[in-house]
Amino acid sequence: MSDLRAREPGEVFGPRMTLFADTLSVGLATALVCLPVVTIPAALSTACAVLRGAGEGQPATAGRYFAVLRRRLRAGDLAAGTVALAGTLLFLADLALAGAGLPGAPLFAAVAAVIGAAALVVGLRACARPESLTDWRAAVREAARDAVRDPGGSALVLLALVTAALCAWMLVPLAFLVPGPLALALTAVHVRQGAASR
Repeated sequence: MSDLRAREPGEVFGPRMTLFADTLSVGLATALVCLPVVTIPAALSTACAVLRGAGEGQPATAGRYFAVLRRRLRAGDLAAGTVALAGTLLFLADLALAGAGLPGAPLFAAVAAVIGAAALVVGLRACARPESLTDWRAAVREAARDAVRDPGGSALVLLALVTAALCAWMLVPLAFLVPGPLALALTAVHVRQGAASR
């Protein structure tokens, strides 16, 4: 615990503030990579991998982020992004149909919201898994198991997402910073769940 409080010579704020600054720089890099939309899963997965590496003594910088992204970007990442985009559009279409006043719309909207939240949790937890760097199917399979085995972690993922959305809604320029703290939260939930299973 004492090494967390120790400062390097010339370091002004300490290692926790350094990690926070690194998280924001990774968040900016992630926001830039997310702009084409179909790259969102790959961008978030890469951010989680870089921040997970910080716990193993590797630098969590934007430069390392882009280096990891260059090594891992493949057709499977774009396919995962396309599936995520199609699922989002389908969910929005379902909500629009429910809002059109169809019979049973309130029940349909509630069921759609639960299914959408579950899919979102599994998708986000898949981004935090190391398997997402090479195999999205395995990452989604393991993330679904994690979501069932660790409902507290799933609630934390939803809370992190709601917090990120509220920050971006309240102050629009923060939208370019929230991917970093969101990736840090996803990584922390994954590490927490791994430590609890040991």
